[in-house]
Amino acid sequence: MPSNPTSLEKATGPDTGGPAASRHVTAALTRSSTGTEDLRELESGLDSLQSDAPRAARIDWSRILLPVAALVVLILAWQFYVSLGLKRRDQVPGPLDVLGQVGTLWAEGSLQGAVWTSLQRGIVGFLISVAIATPVGLLLAQVAPLRRAFGPLISGLQVLPSVAWVPAAIIWFGLTDATVYFVVLMGAIPSIINGLISGVDQIPPQYRRVGTVLGASRLQLALQIILPAALPGYLGGLKQGWAFSWRSLMAAEIIAAGGTIGFGLGSMLNQGRDLADMTVVMSAILLILAVGILIELLVFAPVEKRLLQRRGLLAGSTR
Repeated sequence: MPSNPTSLEKATGPDTGGPAASRHVTAALTRSSTGTEDLRELESGLDSLQSDAPRAARIDWSRILLPVAALVVLILAWQFYVSLGLKRRDQVPGPLDVLGQVGTLWAEGSLQGAVWTSLQRGIVGFLISVAIATPVGLLLAQVAPLRRAFGPLISGLQVLPSVAWVPAAIIWFGLTDATVYFVVLMGAIPSIINGLISGVDQIPPQYRRVGTVLGASRLQLALQIILPAALPGYLGGLKQGWAFSWRSLMAAEIIAAGGTIGFGLGSMLNQGRDLADMTVVMSAILLILAVGILIELLVFAPVEKRLLQRRGLLAGSTR
């Protein structure tokens, strides 16, 4: 009983043209083989991308070791300058002198109290600033006439040195904590508002159109679409707002001393100046710097890293 011809036999049989049809089949098979190789290359590329994910999650020791090495170099340069004897030790104390003063202040308990007082004020003032600046920033970003009216004023307040508010705050609120918090708010709020507006300006217009088509109200559009999409710029405004609030707090604590205002790092710095004790002054400066760096490393850096990872923007970053 004759068997059915295969597809290849049909293609190469006498009725289909013989050798010419065979060449067409061979070319088709070659294209199929090439396509398979392309798919395999694509698959291997995807596998390599997936294999890179665990590597990205590993600890990058260079981010730890390089800052530590830079700090050691600065301390050595500081000690070298002191050893040259160009200035008196009471004017330019060495690292060991400052470290000894820090130990003394710690033993007295004044260091812990000053750090806690300033940190508490800074965090509370910053959170109040966020609560005020976020709705104001969204409103200005959404309503064009309000932005035209108040935008220049917000930018002007941002560049105004926060120390300029201290005399007015003392007259209004006296030597109380309200003076300190007022100066902190005036330093942080404009930066957060402008950061949020900048983030909103970078949102693609398609996002708004999609929200409108889906029937989102103006409030839903602002909270569920615009604010999440503006997070990178908003986070930048928050970081700058914290920096301004911390600087404003130190200015207020240095100038507005006495009364019912507690003893913070700025007060410690002012006390060191009054006593002409550079070890106290340098201790306060280094503690102010250390708190700012720790807040950046422990709060803002992880949040920014997670945000960039979720948006696929962290790969190839040199941070």
